[in-house]
Amino acid sequence: MSDMDSAPQPGPEVDPAPAPTVPPVGSPTAPPAGSPADESGDRFAHRPPGYPSALVWLRAGILRDWRGVLGSFLATWFYVPLALVAAVWGGLALGLYGLIAGGTQSEEAVPALLRDAPLVGPLLEAFVARSGGVVGGFAGFALGALVGFLAVLVLPWRNAFDEPANLFTGLAGMVVAAGLVGLLYTVGRVLLEPWLLGVSGARLLSRREAERLRPLLSDCAARLGLPGEPRLLIEDDPVLTNARAYARHVVVSTAVLDCTDEEIAALLSHELVHWRTGDEVTSAFIRGVGLPLVLVHALPAWLMRRFPHPATDFVVFLFFWPVLLTMRYLVLPCHRRDVRAAEYRADTGAVLAGHREGMRAMLERRRSFETGRSGWDEAVCATHPPSELRLDRLDHPVPDPATDRAATARGLDELFGGTTGATVGSRRALLLVGALVLVSCLGGGLTATQWAFVRPQAAVNDYFAALDDHDAPEALERLTPGVRAALGDSGQLARMVAAKEYRPPTDVSVTGVERDGDEAVATVAYTLAGRKLTAELPLRRDDSAVLGLFHRWHLDAAPATLTLPGGPAPLTVNGVPAPTGEEGVAVPLLPGAYTVAGESNALSETAPRVVYVVPGQQSVSGAELTPTLRPEALAAAEQSVRSYLDGCAAQAVAAPPGCPLRYYSGGSTVKKIAWKITEYPRIELTLTGPTTARVSTAYESQGSARATGSTAGYFGTTPFSDTQTVGVSGVLSVVDGKLTFQPGDD
Repeated sequence: MSDMDSAPQPGPEVDPAPAPTVPPVGSPTAPPAGSPADESGDRFAHRPPGYPSALVWLRAGILRDWRGVLGSFLATWFYVPLALVAAVWGGLALGLYGLIAGGTQSEEAVPALLRDAPLVGPLLEAFVARSGGVVGGFAGFALGALVGFLAVLVLPWRNAFDEPANLFTGLAGMVVAAGLVGLLYTVGRVLLEPWLLGVSGARLLSRREAERLRPLLSDCAARLGLPGEPRLLIEDDPVLTNARAYARHVVVSTAVLDCTDEEIAALLSHELVHWRTGDEVTSAFIRGVGLPLVLVHALPAWLMRRFPHPATDFVVFLFFWPVLLTMRYLVLPCHRRDVRAAEYRADTGAVLAGHREGMRAMLERRRSFETGRSGWDEAVCATHPPSELRLDRLDHPVPDPATDRAATARGLDELFGGTTGATVGSRRALLLVGALVLVSCLGGGLTATQWAFVRPQAAVNDYFAALDDHDAPEALERLTPGVRAALGDSGQLARMVAAKEYRPPTDVSVTGVERDGDEAVATVAYTLAGRKLTAELPLRRDDSAVLGLFHRWHLDAAPATLTLPGGPAPLTVNGVPAPTGEEGVAVPLLPGAYTVAGESNALSETAPRVVYVVPGQQSVSGAELTPTLRPEALAAAEQSVRSYLDGCAAQAVAAPPGCPLRYYSGGSTVKKIAWKITEYPRIELTLTGPTTARVSTAYESQGSARATGSTAGYFGTTPFSDTQTVGVSGVLSVVDGKLTFQPGDD
């Protein structure tokens, strides 16, 4: 029977063929599977019969000892050795503090009301003064040990308590991981069992050993209703009478050859029950679940066996005490209970095979070597029950295989759990298998959902898919809440993206993601304006979980900022008017191409420009639009100026108000005057804004006007005729869509 401290033991080989039919008890059998003729046969031919498949056999062995699996799982995957270390150091630290504080501050420990009480006060003060340090030390050590132990158990789950589902998914992941490691270890041990037994010293039987042992093994297998038998190996030990069942082999020592045939048959029947019920598979799976702990424990265990000396034991314990205590007080006690129950079950099988007396003789011999059951190791961690209790159970009434074959067959069927290959506790095992399958399916489904929808790549793909649909609100939902809050009102941006002029990036693909905890950087390849480009986008994972399970990723990149020039006339982005202001205004833009255009009117026109915003860009330039004068504006301005001058000339005054016409009479009184524009000036227009222009006349482009009339003076009325140059200045502006000239100085 195997246990947690056994030597290397491999496991079962899978036999794809169905198990043979069980023959009647005591009937002759075909040549056994372990005969020399079969030594070179199918390497998977030595799985115990009675199971529909190797999977059923593995499942039956793996899931029988749930206490051992639970103990191994808790000790390894919840870091119990590290928790013990933290408990000791925490206890020592707080214990020292309590010792010092209790000894130095004991006077303040007794309330004033009790301190002043007669008789009681002095007694309390005396007790606290003399024992305060000791009590504080013990209290501090207990508190520190508890805090240190729980800290190691709780700290790995500190992030799971934010969302209740995270605790479930974390536990489910640990269970699946432990089960997978345990299963792989078990299968590996089963497949490598021949090699491991070979390197440990087990060998094939010689001819004389085979002639003595094989017939007994075949007869025992027939009596137990087994149509096949394991391979029989032997190890050279002439002192210790021992046999051991593995997953596919039974190994006996050479000392067994000195026993009687009845004793050997009882011993082999006992081991065949272990082999048939898969007890070694159970132990292998428990070791696999706690594989990290078992591997660490193997070193001090080997040192203690290899160098058996108190000094060596002390040094090994000093370095490995957390692992040794965890194995001794948690893992082994949980598993050894099933190991001892398996010994009782194997004894019952030997009795049902008709070898009660041989089993009794072997146990009587073993009892003579027992030294007592005192102590934790012998009482709780023992691999075998006391021989006296085993002898007592041999006296329980069982069917006689020689006279009551039907009852014996029923007893064997009950012992082996029926002909379907189930073992002890099969209903519980099936429930556990179902739970594991459900957890695995749930974990697989959650993993698939996480992979498809809640990855950094999914957030990036959804972001650009929304841009491709011209859906700015959906794209903004892929940004972190902080970025959206800083953006403010996004209605104008949504209209810009929804416009037909907007052109989003195309051929987008995520080429790589570098993740660091809750942050990640995605490398994105895309095409914009016919050019293939790449960009790096930062992402952040949400603190809260969707449905309590999934933490979504969001882009942590703010929209780019386009700075537009200020002024009264607004510019448009994709046909949407941009905000106006005296200074420049900032417009947020998502990745893509935008058309920025200015106002066109009767005076000027502004050619549109295309602005490209690449992913991850913070600011955008290139929107400095310059209005140009319309060709027809000059002619309209000249016509307006001529009308203005004609209005001036129509006034029969020497200085028409608001006009560039002036006649100086030299102090005489103008009695009658008439103006005539003989040549209109040529004007120049200079744009001062999209809707205004400065009107001026160059010196060489001035016109002329002739004034005729008469003046009244001291010598009477004198006629005059005077020609003067005329220049025009003022502002030409657009009013109600029409050009209007307003004279005035520059």
